[in-house]
Amino acid sequence: MKFSSMIFMMIVFLSCQKGKQFSVFENELTKQSEVVQNEEKPVLDLIKTKNKGTEALEFCKERKLNTDFCILIDMSLHSGVNRFVVWDFKKQKIVNKYLVGHGCGTNSWSGDESKDHPAFSNEDGSHLSSLGKYKLSGRGYSDWGIHVKYLMHGLEESNSNALKRFIVFHSWDLMSDEETFPKGSPEGWGCPTVSNSALRAIDPMIQSSQKPVLMWIYN
Repeated sequence: MKFSSMIFMMIVFLSCQKGKQFSVFENELTKQSEVVQNEEKPVLDLIKTKNKGTEALEFCKERKLNTDFCILIDMSLHSGVNRFVVWDFKKQKIVNKYLVGHGCGTNSWSGDESKDHPAFSNEDGSHLSSLGKYKLSGRGYSDWGIHVKYLMHGLEESNSNALKRFIVFHSWDLMSDEETFPKGSPEGWGCPTVSNSALRAIDPMIQSSQKPVLMWIYN
């Protein structure tokens, strides 16, 4: 009887220990979940955007580009929030904003591993996006999204290899119409990609432009 009692007490003791361990584990999961939920969602800096818009207008005047609107992409923002904006030069304000993907580099294609810390490169084969000002022209067929693409002519040393690298502006079925934060947008091989709905809205604007449109990618 004494031996049986000892066995029973050991089982109860071990069960209690496992219960405590599970409770600790459960508490840790709850804390991690709360951290994710409480992570502050980044937002577009309107002052920074307006300053870029002012600088972009002067550039467009010098280069004889469209002076009605341009596209500004702030890559310093998390890829799960709207960081692609259509800037109206005359109204000096944002008229539309969307999600935009960037290059994955050595990370997984279509993943979001660098959602808040993208790297950039002008090197062919890097699978990274390039910072700088681009002239959008040369509308053509794309295998992706709504089958529309625009060639991106790099206008600075930081993006001079864009055409050689086949970096183009196009849509992608995997891109969302709504912000995905804290998740990021899917990452491709360097092209700035938007949702199909976004490009359907932007495409007519670029098509109807009498002059090439400026796209400025910065961080």
